[in-house]
Amino acid sequence: MVNESDVMPSATTQNFMIKDVWASNMEEEFKVIRKLTQTYNYVAMDTEFPGVVARPIGEFRSSADFQYQLTRCNVDLLKIIQLGITFFNDDGETPGPFATWQFNFKFSLTEDMYAQDSIDLLQNSGIQFKLHEDEGIDVSDFAELLTTSGLVLNDQINWLSFHSGYDFGYLLKLLTNTKLPEEETDFFDLLRIFFPKIYDVKYLMKSCKSLKGGLQAVADKLQLERHGPQHQAGSDSLLTGSTFFKMKEMYFEDNIDEDKYCGHLYGLGASYVQNGINTNSVNGGSPTQHNQNNNNNMENCSSTTPSSTPTSSSVTMTTAAANTTTVITMSSSS
Repeated sequence: MVNESDVMPSATTQNFMIKDVWASNMEEEFKVIRKLTQTYNYVAMDTEFPGVVARPIGEFRSSADFQYQLTRCNVDLLKIIQLGITFFNDDGETPGPFATWQFNFKFSLTEDMYAQDSIDLLQNSGIQFKLHEDEGIDVSDFAELLTTSGLVLNDQINWLSFHSGYDFGYLLKLLTNTKLPEEETDFFDLLRIFFPKIYDVKYLMKSCKSLKGGLQAVADKLQLERHGPQHQAGSDSLLTGSTFFKMKEMYFEDNIDEDKYCGHLYGLGASYVQNGINTNSVNGGSPTQHNQNNNNNMENCSSTTPSSTPTSSSVTMTTAAANTTTVITMSSSS
């Protein structure tokens, strides 16, 4: 049962408690979340994932094409570690006593693939991987509850994010229980089905000339206070939502043009081209395109950084649709 006090609004700066969710309490927390979606229709989101371990190799139609394939390659290979969501109403107020839910997924440092530098960063931020291995949420159980929560497949929910191609890639992967589409256009078609309204704060910054850099730099510029540790999904989602509403007030006169800004992800699709990146044909692996691209067959992936996989120094996967083999070479864990 959800008490009325669970969904009373409060000032964003005063209510910042973050609720950790594990396998044991996930169903109970979704009961609260279902209630919140009726009143709090802005959902800020962030994920933590185990880095970038591979890149596509071959000829690509454009830099934008390479960018999507880089994301697709890594999302298909890796597992999500955390998801943070924070609720806001139309006025930027958050519910109490909790505004933020931090979902902790099952992840094993001895069995799952990762980039070591990303794991080091997450451990330094306080993520406890032993708990993720022992008490983490199964993604299929989470996907079932998320699908029926009212958060997705709902054009009344406004999703807020920051530079979120990977974030939504992981969410689509778990919601569909399949790999990401080969073509970026199909990815965006699928994205619009599950998440009809998205505002990427990094994309909004294109119209705010004085705002530059990452989330923390923008929040500092806007004099916003962080609550919780940086590089954990709950705290990052709360700061993302607070940043959105502050930008909306200061730069958009509380009126963001849906036709102009809704549905764009910074770094993917049209936004990648509009940000001045050269879109001529490129070879995969060019150091200047730290992005992803679409080679229809995605013939090969190579390692980008020293990565860890528990049992072997290489991983081979088959792309069923194209009937091709993708080889990711990486150092084995020691």
